[in-house]
Amino acid sequence: MTRPSTGADGTTDDGPLLALARDAFGPRPTNLAGVAVSGGGDSMALLDLLSRVQRDLGGTVRAVTVDHGLRPGSADEARWVARHCAQRGIAHDTVVWRPGEVRGNVSQQARRARYALIVDWARGNGVAHVAVGHTADDRAETFLMELSREAGIDGLTAMRSSWHAEGIHWARPLLSVGRATLRAYLRRQGIGWIDDPTNEDARFQRVRARRALIALAPLGITAGGLARVAGHLAAARAELVSHAVRAADEIATEDAGGIAFDRAGWRDLGPETARRLVRGALRWLNSAEHAPRGPEIARLERAIAEGRDATLAGCHLRVTGTSLCFTREPRAVSGAETPTDTLWDRRWRIDGPHESGLKVRALGAGGLRRCADWRTTGHSRAALVVTPAIWQGETLVAAPLAGICGDWRAEIVADFRSFLLSH
Repeated sequence: MTRPSTGADGTTDDGPLLALARDAFGPRPTNLAGVAVSGGGDSMALLDLLSRVQRDLGGTVRAVTVDHGLRPGSADEARWVARHCAQRGIAHDTVVWRPGEVRGNVSQQARRARYALIVDWARGNGVAHVAVGHTADDRAETFLMELSREAGIDGLTAMRSSWHAEGIHWARPLLSVGRATLRAYLRRQGIGWIDDPTNEDARFQRVRARRALIALAPLGITAGGLARVAGHLAAARAELVSHAVRAADEIATEDAGGIAFDRAGWRDLGPETARRLVRGALRWLNSAEHAPRGPEIARLERAIAEGRDATLAGCHLRVTGTSLCFTREPRAVSGAETPTDTLWDRRWRIDGPHESGLKVRALGAGGLRRCADWRTTGHSRAALVVTPAIWQGETLVAAPLAGICGDWRAEIVADFRSFLLSH
């Protein structure tokens, strides 16, 4: 743990940092701001800045720490954060991940687990806004890591300043600030932090990227400079996204959880816009964190050009004379079953008289045959067979999209255009 040296950096004005915290979630303040706090210098500075801002605005802060269990001491670090919060009257919760033996990409799995745990925590505590403490250094390191993967503009701008996902507004208000600046702030405030020993472990790509930045410094390539480059690219990406959203407004139609593009309008699209619509459609349908890689997308683009059906990432493309129709692949949802009060297929919300014993499963071809009036809904057969239905054993209770509704409703939690706006 790093001990603070109060006042060691003089009386630097904290105004710019406080302004970033004040604008973390946009121009309108939030009554309750959630903060993900690991105990490291970046998140501890964010916690203190947001606490000061919320106090001035009449709001509150609630902190969450993920005890990941990946190395000895993680539980002690979570308790240290809890004590710090208790001393300052900040509500704090610890959520625990105990993965057992982790195979493959440990960092990626841990990141996904942290995200899922924080989502559950936020929902359980009525937190609609969550801030995380990534910095300009993180942005520069991510840029180098994506560069090594030969990423395109979306990869090189992967670290966004804000986004909406899982019903939560996420923010990284300190992306323009370096780690050294935040540690200087903590020293002025007399606040300590925890140095994570994995930050020196060269087995991790991020640590190697951090060391590469040191080696690049003599060329004038700095963390701050790369962070600004990523910001410039993000502005260019925003223009591309805006163009794709306008194209979607003109040629896309949502159909019972599927998406159809007018084929004549598609032919007028540039390749970059068309690719964004394909990637957005796949992610909207399968709720994946990332779209498939370039070669897989290229295979689907060839199918579109040749006018033939194809499948990819649990999604089905059906090409007609007038449309390109994307739906979930029936096999991808055939085994999906959830209670009626939880998301089905990670994107459908079901409202109705929830009871024990009722389950949500795909309607399927057999279920559709029990819906005598499904054609009057205006939805295609391909779209309906992969929509959610409420079942009691093998008895079909309701098929909200196929005309058997009763008191049941089913809706997608996010529209297609929101997936064009996210990476």
